[in-house]
Amino acid sequence: MKTRNFSQEIAMGYNVKMQKVERPTNKSFYLSFPASVADACQIVKGEEMEWLVQDRNTFVLKRKKKAKSFVIK
Repeated sequence: MKTRNFSQEIAMGYNVKMQKVERPTNKSFYLSFPASVADACQIVKGEEMEWLVQDRNTFVLKRKKKAKSFVIK
């Protein structure tokens, strides 16, 4: 896990591996999402997320419905 400061924002990094699943009817790619991150962010099963592609090297996963911040200001 890496922690870096960007202004007042804290970013944490987790290594994951891309998995490819090929079926006769479709091809999919999967990423595992660390349970500790999901628990800390109070993500629930079935919650809708959206991938934002900033560039070819940066992908952002965003909640569809905004949640309360857990950062105390």
